[in-house]
Amino acid sequence: MRVERLSRDKIRFFLSLDDLMDRGIEKEDMWRDIPKVHELFNDMMDQAYQELGFEISGPVAVEVFALPAQGMVVVVTRGRTPSPSDLDELDGDEMYELEVTLEESDQVIFQFNDFEDLVQAAKSLSALIREGGRVYAYRGQYFLVLDTEMELKTLQQGIAVLSEYGEASTITEHVLEEYGKTIWEKDGISGILHYFS
Repeated sequence: MRVERLSRDKIRFFLSLDDLMDRGIEKEDMWRDIPKVHELFNDMMDQAYQELGFEISGPVAVEVFALPAQGMVVVVTRGRTPSPSDLDELDGDEMYELEVTLEESDQVIFQFNDFEDLVQAAKSLSALIREGGRVYAYRGQYFLVLDTEMELKTLQQGIAVLSEYGEASTITEHVLEEYGKTIWEKDGISGILHYFS
């Protein structure tokens, strides 16, 4: 489980499928109000406090984005800080209230430390997926964005191949478009194969 600060009142967690499995939680459980999910959220908030000094009380918005075959991204945004009189009225169990929204991502985004890793990933991926993909450079790394409109088996095999060369990214394509540099805005895989094979 990784956590990063997005702003003063917003943090983002990346939960891998292994993080969920270790706690006996299925992806579908995140949609349910069960003790295991509450325990996971409390563990996340403990980690956020220890690593970032991020404390919550009062209203909290939680956005959960399911990433195909990778895990989940959880964005936590804290609302207003309650006044001391508000705190007097709360029990210990009611220190925060949650507003949860859930979304399924239709993209897989992988990041690579250098361009050569991306080239090798594209070459290995070409047996499964020869077309599609968008490529960005951002903060000294390279990103491959794939839409998930393909057979699940092909998608899972593609993710396994990409994992050998890079790692799943929690950065959204909107951030890459806005702040990164677009290298291939379409057919990135075939572009890489054309120029670097």
